[in-house]
Amino acid sequence: MFAHAGGVLATDLTDVTSDLTALDSTGFWAVVITYEGKITCARFGDVRRAPLPYAPWRGPSRSAWTSSLDRSAYVSGVETIRAAIAEGTVYQANLCRVMSAPLPGADLLGLGNALAAGNPAPYGAVMRLPGMQIASASPELYLSRDGDIVESRPIKGTGRTPSDLLPKDRAENVMIVDLVRNDLGRVAEVGSVAVPALCELEEHPGLVHLVSTVRARLPHGAGWPELIAATFPPGSITGAPKSSALTLLNELEPVPRGPYCGAIGWVDAESRRGALAVGIRTFWAEDDLLRFGTGAGITWHSDPLREWRETELKAARLLEVASR
Repeated sequence: MFAHAGGVLATDLTDVTSDLTALDSTGFWAVVITYEGKITCARFGDVRRAPLPYAPWRGPSRSAWTSSLDRSAYVSGVETIRAAIAEGTVYQANLCRVMSAPLPGADLLGLGNALAAGNPAPYGAVMRLPGMQIASASPELYLSRDGDIVESRPIKGTGRTPSDLLPKDRAENVMIVDLVRNDLGRVAEVGSVAVPALCELEEHPGLVHLVSTVRARLPHGAGWPELIAATFPPGSITGAPKSSALTLLNELEPVPRGPYCGAIGWVDAESRRGALAVGIRTFWAEDDLLRFGTGAGITWHSDPLREWRETELKAARLLEVASR
């Protein structure tokens, strides 16, 4: 068992719990929360700054991947969301699909190495925890914490180049920023929620994103349990209003998202620091299958085929790396 995140290698597993209050106790914890809310917090006794150990990787062929929603089903889902927007049920919803390929006995340490080389990401992580293996190249910060200061950096708006971004992308980003502000406002010190950066352009391998920053201060007595209860699942991968979007997406998506679109990262309880990424650009091994998720944010102005192509764009480079 090990976890590598934030440039730190953690080994010597000492404790595993689903109790988020542990993150405000002692020790260094690797954290995975699935989109459906299953919590795994793993405390490690040996923690040091170190590179990811090397392992080779041989992935499934590119043709072996199948999708939980094919193009016609995804396009139909986009139209259903647009109809719900017209009715006023939601303003935006993030429709996702899960891809899978057979890979018995997979060891994702090698895939973690391949991702670090072929698709480096600011919140990349590789973890082997009880009952799960994860290799993530997430570019998106769900929550960071430094003492009482918390921050979220939602991503909305994706293209190959800046010229691909549309007014719809900025509008979608602003909508989700408002949702994140409201989520943090449920737990933050009154008047402390701020947006120091709105719709900044950020470049990643093969694509560009619009990224905003929302910052707040936790009041005395509030910790990780209260923070996650107020904000999970992340707004950028659900929709607005969040409760209505979750209900609609549950009807449209045929399989669980699992770690994809959940939270993946680390917490140092003693220093009161931590960083949890949104579990996008993330692979996980389950039932002799390698799985990977991709999705797009849908608004009234969405073109269904363009949204399908956005899910393909987000998946293309990662699947190329995983299928080598």
